[in-house]
Amino acid sequence: MLDIQLPTCIECQKEFATSYLMQSFDYSVCDGCRDNEEKHCLITKTEAKSEYLLKDCDLDLREPPLKFILRQNPHNATWGQMKLYLLLQVEKRALEVWGSMEKLEEAHGLRKEKRIVAKTKQYNKNLKALRMVVRSSLYDQRVNNAPHEHEFGEEVYDSEEDNYTRTCLTCEFKETFEKM
Repeated sequence: MLDIQLPTCIECQKEFATSYLMQSFDYSVCDGCRDNEEKHCLITKTEAKSEYLLKDCDLDLREPPLKFILRQNPHNATWGQMKLYLLLQVEKRALEVWGSMEKLEEAHGLRKEKRIVAKTKQYNKNLKALRMVVRSSLYDQRVNNAPHEHEFGEEVYDSEEDNYTRTCLTCEFKETFEKM
């Protein structure tokens, strides 16, 4: 007679033959102890990456790769399938990557600060562009480095240097040259 070792449930310490979490995620919990709402809920790959700051390589390539299930996207049937991971395994992987939850929170804070700085910079750029459009007559073209074509006045001959000089009427640029 063969002696087959059955897995033991982490929650109730009883042996069981098969369970959904064992088949899908290699997580040793029987179907009777499974709590889909809190403890054993599923999380999408996008949520795992944004909430726990994990990368694709952390989820799929780091040993052992996390198991997932594929489900049709409920928001739009034409979009790709969703990868769903077991939340407990994602949290464990985040602790492996970041070391502690405090370091993860610190990284969240740094990303939030960078996002605020980038948004502020973009806002100021858009505001400046809007001001230029609305009040373009008040902007000095030289400040914005807008190119213009020089409109030169009369040529002045310098007999000592044997060259000519002319000045732009708009920006007072001086050009010196010789005539052949």
